[in-house]
Amino acid sequence: MADDLAGSLLLGPLFGSDEMRRLFSDRSFVQAMLDFEAGLARAEAKAGVIPTDAAESISEACDASLYDMEKIGRAAGPAGNPAIPLVTALTRRVEAPARGYVHWGATSQDVIDTALMVLMQRALRILAKELANAMSAAAALAEKHRATLMAGRTWLQPALPVPFGLKAALWLSGLTAALHDIDRLLAGGLAVQLGGAAGTLAFLQDKGPTVRAELAACLGLADPGLAWHAERSRVVAVAAALAALSGTLAKIATDIQLMMQDEVGEAFEPAAPDKGGSSTMPQKRNPVASAAIRANHRRIAGLMATLTIAMEGEHERSPSAWPAEWESLRDLFILAGGSLRNAADLLSGLELDEDAMRRNLQAEGGLAMAESLAFRLAETIGRQEAHRRVAALAQRARAEGRSLLETATNDAELATTLSISDIKAALTPETYLGSADAMIDRAIEDARQAREETDALL
Repeated sequence: MADDLAGSLLLGPLFGSDEMRRLFSDRSFVQAMLDFEAGLARAEAKAGVIPTDAAESISEACDASLYDMEKIGRAAGPAGNPAIPLVTALTRRVEAPARGYVHWGATSQDVIDTALMVLMQRALRILAKELANAMSAAAALAEKHRATLMAGRTWLQPALPVPFGLKAALWLSGLTAALHDIDRLLAGGLAVQLGGAAGTLAFLQDKGPTVRAELAACLGLADPGLAWHAERSRVVAVAAALAALSGTLAKIATDIQLMMQDEVGEAFEPAAPDKGGSSTMPQKRNPVASAAIRANHRRIAGLMATLTIAMEGEHERSPSAWPAEWESLRDLFILAGGSLRNAADLLSGLELDEDAMRRNLQAEGGLAMAESLAFRLAETIGRQEAHRRVAALAQRARAEGRSLLETATNDAELATTLSISDIKAALTPETYLGSADAMIDRAIEDARQAREETDALL
């Protein structure tokens, strides 16, 4: 774990989130472990396991500002984890006889797992708020650009006309799904860890469930019903939610990068002094925020793999798989937070060139409307024959350097089936948008409901 100001001063602002870095700092992590110790003492006192005055003395000593982070860190190496030297330092600070009840019956994994759950709960709340901001920006784009037509692209090639608002609605849908994932975690996916040496709570005899439930309530976490030392699906569920969020953000960033190419010129990252320049080419305006999001996604995918592999921990408690989670989780949140910050800025300040969108849609002489013409013709001669005839028209239009409209209206064979007005109607982009408007409505409404559900949780 790195301290508040640790990490790269050069690269940190580019890829990460300062807020997440502070949340997962050494001092914050130590305080979360001390919160576990204080909560455990209070829960055990309430259940009659330890004296009430002992719990009060222990709680008073659970202040991270009282402890030397560097000293605990140095001792963590030979100990194998930071909980052991912290408990030793806490025990020394508590006066006898309460000293004898510090960490009563718990194990190091109970402390670290629970501390990480406490921190991740706070982090997810922060992400949920930032995600709601990004969703609002995406919804505004979808609403504003319902009628802003552009070339839809499949396999990186022009396909059919689509409203830019539908593209934004698709982005919004991914963000909404990510918010639902976070909501599910906040609603009960983050659980306290308390099992003792081998997960049986033997030290508490028949009071184990009572103490665990009270500790969970004290820390605002779910009571899992048993120790999950060797069952790591909760950790992977958090990682999967962040990986899915990152993938959604990377998809948005990829679209923006492609639309920002000079040859396309349809959308641009928000302009700012010294943003996206080149050290040698004065004209450059590079999509640097999108690049950071996509770079983070590559790293997040690797961290997700690490946490998935760590699920195979041996027997009741793993000697190696579990420690692989600690910094991986920290890095996941820092990177996801950085990506979300960049994405929210992109969406709220995205610059669009609607003329370029229309111009690109009409490129190649309106061939993007070939499917529309084929289906209009299919009503009379059947789909396969219509497809063949329009494909031939499109090929001729390319070869002769003419528009599809000009080629079609001058085709004698087509004139026996469709009138010129029919052809023109079929080749008008506004007439071939299907249910795009309804889909935009649905995405905006789903997002609104999701934000309301999140507000209730927060």
